[in-house]
Amino acid sequence: MQVTETLAEGLKHEFQINVPAADIEAKADAKLADMKDKVKLNGFRPGKVPVAHLKRMYGRSVMAETIEQLIRDTNAGIFTERGFKLATEPKVTMPTEEKDVEAILSGKSDLTYTVAVEVVPPIALADFKSFTVEKPVADVTDADVDEAIKRIADQNKGYDAKADDAKAESGDRVTVSFKGTINGTPFDGGTGEGIQVVIGSNTFIPGFEEQLIGIGKDETRTLKVDFPKNYASEQLAGQPAEFETTATLIEAPKDTVIDDEFAKMLGLESLDKLKEAARERLTQEFAGATRQRVKRLLLDRLDETHRFDAPPSLVDEEFRLMWDSIKAEMASNNKSFADENTTEDAAQEEYKKIADRRVRLGLVLSEIGDKNKITVTDDEVGRAVVERARSMPGREKEVWDYYRNNANALAQLRAPIYEDKVVDFILELANVTEKKVSREELYKDDEADKPAA
Repeated sequence: MQVTETLAEGLKHEFQINVPAADIEAKADAKLADMKDKVKLNGFRPGKVPVAHLKRMYGRSVMAETIEQLIRDTNAGIFTERGFKLATEPKVTMPTEEKDVEAILSGKSDLTYTVAVEVVPPIALADFKSFTVEKPVADVTDADVDEAIKRIADQNKGYDAKADDAKAESGDRVTVSFKGTINGTPFDGGTGEGIQVVIGSNTFIPGFEEQLIGIGKDETRTLKVDFPKNYASEQLAGQPAEFETTATLIEAPKDTVIDDEFAKMLGLESLDKLKEAARERLTQEFAGATRQRVKRLLLDRLDETHRFDAPPSLVDEEFRLMWDSIKAEMASNNKSFADENTTEDAAQEEYKKIADRRVRLGLVLSEIGDKNKITVTDDEVGRAVVERARSMPGREKEVWDYYRNNANALAQLRAPIYEDKVVDFILELANVTEKKVSREELYKDDEADKPAA
């Protein structure tokens, strides 16, 4: 066998491999000899089938299997010998001319093929004990608790009917009946009776609620709206529609008295118990915000201390996924790059930098995990699936089956668990100091557009 490196440009390598026909035939004959004791054919006793007969019957398919296995083994040997860590799957180029393929399969010609790969560069890890990380910590104040309970009260507020001659205002709840049409034709799901709409809640199609301002009881209006381009129904997405709408009841929000009775309505014993629950929830939220800030600071430090050329194909793929998402989001919101005070070229350059950062950080985290034997167990993934199922009451079995039958979905659950374990490993080594901050400082996002990884 002869291996010749034909390309070595940065992280890209290409090899031409020549395997003598005699070597291929010897391996194929060994496979046929192994089959001799296993195959059962009419007219022959077990283990007594002549190899020549097997070769006539299965020689071509065995030769194809032999070549496939030989290529895999040869490539693995090349990469292992050179210490390559592959960034992408190897690209194998085989002869395609029918006469060439036939000559190889019949054992009359050597096998010559090329394999191209892109590799991950060697990564020299920083000394994590030299890292200093400031951990922002905020205490939950009584004012925070009161504000949280006020939000709960707003979400559970009641409504009182307004006078018959009153007009709807922002914040009012209007009960309506409507019939929708597109180009004068009714469509599925376009009618409703006794539907409650809170003006300003932004729960209906954009523009629907605003056009109810000023409507009176028993008044009928024709509301003109456009379905969002990303609407769930493809038939309706982006379509202009008209809704003939009649208001049957107009109600104004009433103040909610925050007392023991309100707490009992929420299933708690008393207002004090409600405050305890709110404080506990806020404590968890603050801890989550602290975690995200520390993680971002740490990833920024990893970015600064690990500068290397990321595999171009990985960066290109990451950029493509991000860019497709950005374009789709902008289209659905009817926004242009000018609306964002930029140009498409400038935006592409920015997201290419973000893609490069993400790929490099992903490789660094992977290297840290590999060198320190950090793994994610099946039990940890299983617990994540259970948590995901619990978050969707009534659809637990559907969620469970989805992850059980979808390896890619499981991998998406495994990745953040792995990342968090690596982050925790680094934080154990780093010098972490706490800094008391206010709630506003904790949630202040100086770099909102910079992704964690």
